[in-house]
Amino acid sequence: MLKITNIEVYYGNIYALKSISLEVDQGNIVTVLGANGAGKSTLLKAISGLIFPVRGGIEFMQERINGISPHRIVRMGISHVPEGRELFPDLTVLENLMMGAYIKKKIKKIADDLDVIYGYFPILRERKSQIASSLSGGEQQMLAIGRGLMSNPRLLLLDEPSLGLAPRVVEGIYRIIRSINGEGTTILLVEQNAKVALTIANYGYVFENGKVTVVGKSGELLQNEHVKKAYLGR
Repeated sequence: MLKITNIEVYYGNIYALKSISLEVDQGNIVTVLGANGAGKSTLLKAISGLIFPVRGGIEFMQERINGISPHRIVRMGISHVPEGRELFPDLTVLENLMMGAYIKKKIKKIADDLDVIYGYFPILRERKSQIASSLSGGEQQMLAIGRGLMSNPRLLLLDEPSLGLAPRVVEGIYRIIRSINGEGTTILLVEQNAKVALTIANYGYVFENGKVTVVGKSGELLQNEHVKKAYLGR
């Protein structure tokens, strides 16, 4: 579904991604692990067209997407839920969700999609008239994911969905992520919480200083000594 080949990204003179290659097969959850500054968020921004690699290729459904504008990438079936959620704080829950449906024209389809989102996140139906900035951290993350799903993506990019949330809330968010994947949405998941991510992922990549250093099935990474020491606390 997604194939990335030797991409390189710079921020000015900073070499952010160094010849990165990875693949995401349809139907899977693939996770990218690493510390702050490893290049994980940069990868997602490159996929979604927010930044352009200076070298290498990105293909989605066998079509090259390098240099394509973000709104066209959304129309192709990729949705990006950014780190920090980046909601529209002064808009209501419903208005934020509707922003995620901007590529659609049929009112009936939008209404049906809202029902799906409310099925995943019932609290959003209760809060639909509430201003987004007044939600709890967990509710804001649910809203960010819900907004991302409103475009009916084939591939959902999730950037640090557990960031700043209590363990109980993280457990609920990941239970829903698993359900979303079970309904057919492929997921590329960026996380610092390696244990949680590897529990639900099929495959994983470890980023360090802009490079891929370890690759493998999630079960293999859970047993990898470097991963254990650096990311699992043992």
